[in-house]
Formats: sequence, C-alpha cells, structure tokens
Amino acid sequence: MQFLRRSLVGLFLLSLTIGILAWAGHVFYGALQARWAADSFAPPARERVFAVNVITVDPSTISPVLTAFGEVRSRRTLELRSSAAGRIVELADGFEDGGAVQAGQRLVRIDPQNAQAARDVARTDLAEAEAELRDASRGLDLARDELGSAEEQVELRDRALARQQNLLSRGVGTDAAVETAELAVSAARQAVLSRRQAIATAEARVDQARTSLERRRIALTEAERNLADTEIFAGFAGTLAEVSVVEGGLVANNERLAQIVDTDALEVAFRVSTPQYARLLEEDGGLITADVDVSLDVFGVDLTTTGRITRESAAVGAGQTGRLLFARLDQAKGLRPGDFVTVKVGEPPLEGVALLPATAVGSFASVLVVGAEDRLEEIHVPVLRRQEDDVIVPADRIAGRQIVAERSPLLGAGIKVRPIVPENGQTAAAAAPEMLELTEERRARLVAFIEGNEGMPAEAKARVLAQLQQPMVPAQVVERIEARMGG
Repeated sequence: MQFLRRSLVGLFLLSLTIGILAWAGHVFYGALQARWAADSFAPPARERVFAVNVITVDPSTISPVLTAFGEVRSRRTLELRSSAAGRIVELADGFEDGGAVQAGQRLVRIDPQNAQAARDVARTDLAEAEAELRDASRGLDLARDELGSAEEQVELRDRALARQQNLLSRGVGTDAAVETAELAVSAARQAVLSRRQAIATAEARVDQARTSLERRRIALTEAERNLADTEIFAGFAGTLAEVSVVEGGLVANNERLAQIVDTDALEVAFRVSTPQYARLLEEDGGLITADVDVSLDVFGVDLTTTGRITRESAAVGAGQTGRLLFARLDQAKGLRPGDFVTVKVGEPPLEGVALLPATAVGSFASVLVVGAEDRLEEIHVPVLRRQEDDVIVPADRIAGRQIVAERSPLLGAGIKVRPIVPENGQTAAAAAPEMLELTEERRARLVAFIEGNEGMPAEAKARVLAQLQQPMVPAQVVERIEARMGG
C-alpha cells in the first residue's frame, strides 16, 4: 500500500509540473505575440518640411567685374650695346642688377686710346687739306694776275701794230716793221692762252683741295663719333637689369652689356576670352578705356594699383585664343616687370539684374522660388556673369520673390519648406584672421628667409618683417612663408 501511495503522489507531482510548464509556455508565447503586434504598428505618414535660407530678390544696376591674370611689363626698355670693341676701363658706381641710373649718366667707358689716335690723325689730315686749299687759292690768284699782265701785253702789241701800219700808209714805215709788230701781237695772244690754261689748272687744283678738305672733315667727324662711342650714357632714368660685363673685360662691337628698365612706366598685359572681349567693345567697335585694378599677392600683403586699358594686340598668336589687352598702370609702387598679377576690369553696368550666391543657381541655370503654401517652384534664369562666389542674373521673372540661397539634392519643385529670412540690417561679421604666437627660433627662421629673398620688393619686405616682429602674427602669412620655404 505504501508503494502505491508513493507512486500516486509522484505521478501527481509530475502532472502538476507539466501543467505549470505548459501554462508558463502559453504566457510567454502570448507576450511575444503582444510584442510583435506592437512593433508592426506604423504611425500615419507626415510630410517632411525642410528649413532653407532664403533671400529676397531686389533688382538693381550692377557693374560686373571681369577677372583675369596678366604680366607686368615696362613701356620703356633700353638695351645697352657697345658701339666699339675694346677693354672696359670704367664702370659707373652701381652698375649692377637693380642699380638705379639717371638720365644722361655715363655708365660705361671703353679704352679710348685707339679712337683718340685716329681722331688726332684725322685732325692732322684736316689741317694738311686746309693748307693745300690755301696754297691752291694763292696759285689761282697768281695765275689770274699773270693773265691780266698778258692781256695788257696784247693791248700794247695791238697799239704798236696799229702805229706801224699808220706809218706804212704814210710812206714812212716799212713792211718789215709791220710784220715784226704782227708777230709780237701773235706771241702776246699766245701768252694769254697759256695764262688761261694755267688758271684752269689752278681752279681744278682748288676744287680738288676743297674735295679733299671735305673728305678730311668727314673723316674727323667719324673719328670723333668713334671716340664718343667709347662712352655709353643712360638715355633715361631707370633701373639696370641683365648686367653681363665687368670692369677690365673685353667687349666686341654690338655686344649686349645691360638693359635699362623704366620702372615708373609700367603696364600690364592680360588675355581675355573672345566673349569677354566682346563685352568690352563700344558701339562703333572700338575698345573702351575701362579702369582696371591690379593686385599682387606677396606673403599675404597685397600690392595694389589702378590703371586704364589703352590698346589691344594686333593679331592672335599661333595656338592662342581670345585677345591680349594692355593697361597702363598708375603709381605702380612695388611692382616690377615680370610680376604675375590679378587684373579686375570694370565692365559697362547692367540694369534690372540681381546678384545672387552661386549656390542658389542649379546646373541647368534655374533657381528655387518659395511659392504658395511655402512650396518650391523652379524658374529658369540665365546666368549673365559670374563674380567669384556670386552670379548676376536678370531679375524680371524673380523680382521681389524669395529664392533658396543654398540648394541641395534634397530640394526640388513641389517640396514644402520653412523659409528662414535674415533680420533687416543683419550683416555677417567678418571672421577675424587667425593669429599665432611664434617661438623665437621659428620667428628668426622666418625673418632670415624674408631678408634673404632678393626677388621680393623692398616695400613688401618691410611690411612682412614688421608683421613678424609683432607678438601675434597672422597664421595666413606664416603658412605662405613656410610653404615657400618648403617647411
């Protein structure tokens, strides 16, 4: 009996355990179904609204600015070449690259001994020719006097002949006396012919002496010019460049010695495209004399000046396009020939246009306009000009409307947005340049590099050195200097 009772109790406990496990599994499965049902519930979909920055288009008159790059040149450049061969015996003080010269200053003197000797010989020959001319003139005067004397003898002989003929006609004279008088007249006339021949010879001698004198004078002038060619003078005030001679060196005829560049007469040559060139033409086809702004970036310190367009190239070079324009510079302080500069040209003004950020215009020349119920509309506007980060577009279709200032791939026509309009009069404060505090070692290295840079203008060098001496130095200046140092 006891065994049976224990068996029934064990069987009861086993059944109870199985029932409890089944109930627990049912509860667990019910909880999972409730969780799955809660996860599969989706809330009702809502339209997404994007916040966008908008600007209101205000039509105005804008003068576009054309940006190009050009090279600074000098309008007056003089090559110094030797007009005589020989040894250089004297050079002017400062006759070196970068040396300043004044107009009329003697720069080079070549050994003048041979030229001086040739000039002295020419002077002696000239004096000899003058003496020969004087002697020929005296000989001509004597020949003329002798001719006068011979003509007087002819007159005397004619009177003697007439007297003998008179005597013969009265029966007092003789035929022999008459014949003797006729022979005397003939001899006198022969003497006159001889004297005339002598005068012709003397005149020819005078002419020859005068020709020889002129030749001697020409030779003397040439000798003096050769002597003057041994000295080279500056034609105008400027700066020396490409000096290739030293004192004591030998030079050949027409050898290039140096070059004088007038740094006060500078111009900039820059190339523009053909469409840009067409916008700079007047109605009659002539080039407008537009103002230009020229700038040169030197270690963060810009050298700027102004100028005016004066002319254009006569032809387009082989393999090139566009037009080459020239602008004369005013007060080009710090600029030198060969500088690569940025040129900004003011174009004729455009009326009824708007200046928009470049990010507001899409790739197909369209803008997004906030329309009814704050939904975007796409309007096509052609781009007239590009001004760095801005564009100029006609404002006839978008005047007074709000457009999206910064487009993104998420925005398009029909999308609802929340416009963000800047407050009236709000201006973005210019970010202050980042400043660095340099160590003494780093500062000394930068200063040594600037002082050793011979190609840097003196004015720019002084400004950069002054910045480097300050406790805080602009980071942009330091970065540019170290980039050129290779640091």
